[in-house]
Amino acid sequence: MTLRGDFHMHTYYSFDCANTPEALVRRCKQVGLNCIAVTDHNSIEGSRAVSKIADFTVILGEEVMSTSGEITGLFLQEQIEPGLSPIDTAKRIKEQGALVSVPHPFAGSGRSSLAKGAVLEILDYVDIIEGFNARTMSHATTDTGRAFADEHGLIRTAVSDAHTLRELGATYTEFPEFDGTPEGFKQALTEASLTEHPAGKFVHVYSTLNKVRRKFWGPPKSPQA
Repeated sequence: MTLRGDFHMHTYYSFDCANTPEALVRRCKQVGLNCIAVTDHNSIEGSRAVSKIADFTVILGEEVMSTSGEITGLFLQEQIEPGLSPIDTAKRIKEQGALVSVPHPFAGSGRSSLAKGAVLEILDYVDIIEGFNARTMSHATTDTGRAFADEHGLIRTAVSDAHTLRELGATYTEFPEFDGTPEGFKQALTEASLTEHPAGKFVHVYSTLNKVRRKFWGPPKSPQA
């Protein structure tokens, strides 16, 4: 069986997203995603909520804000606190037996991305780099990230970084089934094929609107079980 994966997406546990866990699961099933990682900003609660209701594979993740930009942990057991240095963030992820992924590489401070120097500092801990992030608008930036991954022998993934439901399903990583372990996941990704479609010019506007909506009305409510 081939898995269709997306390893960077958000729920309303992120400050700039309004997706409920229930709606996210429905959308993933509609578009054929059957192995996902939910990577909310500085929170693992979205992953936990989705994993409780999904009938497909959910990798517990978190997009952690370090002092120099964001770093993603995959296969986490516990939340990683924000505000640590990149090297300490990466070490905390590894202490849980989890994987370190570099999100939207070199996309600039506006997206809280690590600069190349910071990635080089944590290189010994990095397992994966997002070779294609659908929300990265610059082709040159994407090419730089791919070249960096190839130069350093890093696994590349294609992810949506979805903050809205409609973004799910266009960009994904197809790869063979794995044994459920982080190392098995990495091995399976060496045989992956990437499907890449830019999310469009206005997706970051939706994130901004979600921030405003959250400020005045709070997060949406999930339906009662």
